[in-house]
Amino acid sequence: MNRREFIKNSLLAASGAVLLSGCTFKTGGTAPSALVTTTKFKNLDVSMLGFGAMRLPTTASGAIDDSLNKKMVQRAINAGINYFDTAYMYMGGKSEKAMGDALKKFDRASFNLTTKMPVMMLEKEEDVERIFNEQLERCQTDYFDFYLVHCLNKHNWENTKKYNVIPFLKKMKKEGKIKYLGFSHHDTPELLQEIIDYYDKWEFVQLQINRLDWKACRGKEQYEIARKAQLPVIIMEPLRGSALANLNEAATKILKDYNPDASVASWAFRWLAGLDGILTMLSGMTLPEHLEDNIKTFTNLTPLSKEENEVYDRAIAVHLKTQAIGCTTCRYCECPVGVDIASIFSVYNQYKQDTTGMGKTGFISHYEALKESERADKCIKCGLCKTKCPQQLDIPALLEKVDKEYKQVKGV
Repeated sequence: MNRREFIKNSLLAASGAVLLSGCTFKTGGTAPSALVTTTKFKNLDVSMLGFGAMRLPTTASGAIDDSLNKKMVQRAINAGINYFDTAYMYMGGKSEKAMGDALKKFDRASFNLTTKMPVMMLEKEEDVERIFNEQLERCQTDYFDFYLVHCLNKHNWENTKKYNVIPFLKKMKKEGKIKYLGFSHHDTPELLQEIIDYYDKWEFVQLQINRLDWKACRGKEQYEIARKAQLPVIIMEPLRGSALANLNEAATKILKDYNPDASVASWAFRWLAGLDGILTMLSGMTLPEHLEDNIKTFTNLTPLSKEENEVYDRAIAVHLKTQAIGCTTCRYCECPVGVDIASIFSVYNQYKQDTTGMGKTGFISHYEALKESERADKCIKCGLCKTKCPQQLDIPALLEKVDKEYKQVKGV
């Protein structure tokens, strides 16, 4: 594997109790015909494991590997996974079509298809209907089971109101083109409450909830607001962009010493299974092994025991001592001059957290595997990436930090 392949594969490596408002917890069958655990949402049985399409498998050229994706979708459906989540801009705008191609051979009533209105891309009210119709065409469907107003932060919420997104989506619901309407949220608990109060017909909410963000990013507060509003919660970034599947060596040892057979990622999902009101957990399963590990975890899914929670708390505390940059590699922060922000932060995190044992020499070599035009020192500090980042990271400052440390390690 060359250095550029290492960077690419590392970014993709892991990206791979319930009662609330009609959302109940139910276990699937037993081996050998085992199915993943499901929840009850209204009249639906929804798989607790959702197939996220933000990090689909790719070929060496970077294009979506449609053949492998179709095989993974088939395997997912065979295992009882029936929730498939895509979005207009995922995979450079190619995800919706890829998922439409992969799902078109299956009975439409046998799975739940989800996509989102990209309010951050709207320039005029007419864009709303145009994009929605384009999504139906891309996904090769007549309707969406779950539909979200995408990535609501302060700016995107203003766009939602400015371009009358909610009235249009209500119309689509009335016409049967949307079954259930919700939104995904990337901002403060205060804004979350404002959005919930603005429209009293939301049917679910998608939140970034995971063990790392529970306190640091006020995840617990947001979860509690959703519960109070009796909105079932879809979990995004359950692995925090692979961070919770790639804990540092010391933290991993704690978990492996306790249970050698359990993957590091499985602890993160089982921690979430202890929360009430979870509709599904989205996982971007880039490789078949990610899918297989998740199927194993979600078949007869059980929350962590009290003792396991204590073990997990110890491991997380050890990991946080070396936490570097809280990037989830979502790539919403596309740089106008071509700086590869996600790859830079991934390499830096691996170096600081020692998840690959690269050391200083490895950090230098893998960083230098990036094209010179993609490196941190090419940032022009326009700040556009910062406005797009769902994690609200100060990306220009962090790029400057990485560049400074690279030069110190390199001795230049």
